[in-house]
Amino acid sequence: MSYGVSAALQAAVFKQISEDTQVDALSGGAIYDAVPVGSVPQTYVTLGPEEVREASDRSGGGAVHRFSVTVVSEAAGFGAAKTLAGAVCDALEGATPSLDRGRLVGLWFERASARRTGTGGAIRQIDLRFRARVEDD
Repeated sequence: MSYGVSAALQAAVFKQISEDTQVDALSGGAIYDAVPVGSVPQTYVTLGPEEVREASDRSGGGAVHRFSVTVVSEAAGFGAAKTLAGAVCDALEGATPSLDRGRLVGLWFERASARRTGTGGAIRQIDLRFRARVEDD
């Protein structure tokens, strides 16, 4: 199995998050594949790092993708960030969007990490980790 399905999976994940009404409302539509240069909204969602491992079997080529979706917020406390992170999980967990290449077998939440970052811990960041199993047709 190659890394060939990665771009299709990323596009599908981005679309799934972007088209979710709850995520859109809570983030004010600030959902990025790459955080733009310059000023950004107080709260936003961005796609993060990815690790891929070969997972072919007798039925054909496949891979396991482990990727992060990050929620960033300057709102006081973790409440707003956690609510948005929960909406992202709801939008992705168990979703089976179609891919431009290959097929998504399953998508599962694995873990989350919440922390304060920035000067004086003014920024809240929640990294959500997901696992996706794909097959390449």
